Amino acid sequence: MSRIRCILRGLDVKTYIFLFAIIPMCTLGVYIHGQKISYFLRPLWEKPPKPFHVIPHYYHENVSMENLCKLHGWGVREFPRHVYDAVLFSNEIEILTLRWKELYPYITEFVLLESNSTFSGLPKPFVFNSNRAQLKFVEPRLTYGTIGGRFKKGENPFIEEAYQRVALDQLLKIAGITDDDLLIMSDVDEIPSAHTINLLRWCDQVPSIIHLQLKNYLYSFEFLLDEKSWRASVHRYKSGKTRYAHYRQSDDILADSGWHCSFCFRRISDFIFKMKAYSHNDRVRFSHYLSPDRIQKVICKGADLFDMLPEEYTFKEIIGKMGPIPHSYSAVHLPAFILENAKEYKFLLPGNCMREG
Repeated sequence: MSRIRCILRGLDVKTYIFLFAIIPMCTLGVYIHGQKISYFLRPLWEKPPKPFHVIPHYYHENVSMENLCKLHGWGVREFPRHVYDAVLFSNEIEILTLRWKELYPYITEFVLLESNSTFSGLPKPFVFNSNRAQLKFVEPRLTYGTIGGRFKKGENPFIEEAYQRVALDQLLKIAGITDDDLLIMSDVDEIPSAHTINLLRWCDQVPSIIHLQLKNYLYSFEFLLDEKSWRASVHRYKSGKTRYAHYRQSDDILADSGWHCSFCFRRISDFIFKMKAYSHNDRVRFSHYLSPDRIQKVICKGADLFDMLPEEYTFKEIIGKMGPIPHSYSAVHLPAFILENAKEYKFLLPGNCMREG
């Protein structure tokens, strides 16, 4: 203690301020904003991925399928391929309805797998099963399966996610998929446009694996973030080789192929559930992030639920996307089912940011 007193007597006022004010404030700042600092400095240690080969997308309702296939450099088939749409389902019943209504004319079999566990290991009810009556229009073409969660505390959520995707491979075989059928691999909220799937099923010589470039929306079709959503893909199925996945599997991507509407929920409670349940639940760093009042304000502002900076690879793109997403007032070229049922789905349309409590 005597040595400490001697050391302290030898310090001037500026040193005291530095030790007992500035250092604690900096430590607190790093604790609160460390994630932002890490994301902002990302370009220093991480290079952008290899660019996709973007395939121009031609479409007009008055142009024949033969001409559309030729414009893409592909041949036209005598009859279309069978198409299987396979998804893992959590609780996004409105977006699932929208997806199935959009794709219904061109899908041979809808395949849906539901677990009683979230990716983060939280128990959940079988939401689809309890809402099945309102989706009865797909019943003749539906293969539905359930799987029990493993509920391992502290495990990386991506392990549970991978476990469920492997189970979805098995469900696809039960559904009857065969070689050269088309398989759509995407999350429920990554919705290919109907004309995109119709094009791919009718055209010959399409790539065996092709990613879909989707318009990237947040909360509703009022907040267009960018057009960089790429994880959705369509595969020409090969027995023993095709595996259901949600990462990059090809260098080919078809431009302007649909919509990705992330966190597009009707109710605030669904936002809270998703924030705690999905694979990136570690982004909920503070309990006040789950406050209903805060979530409502963030939605209407077009800000980030997790108070994060954009996940980009250059300082120019990070700075360009900082702050709230600009409002868009265009409802042109959206899924037809939304506009046909605008009263029911107004929460997805511009100017309707308020959510049910």
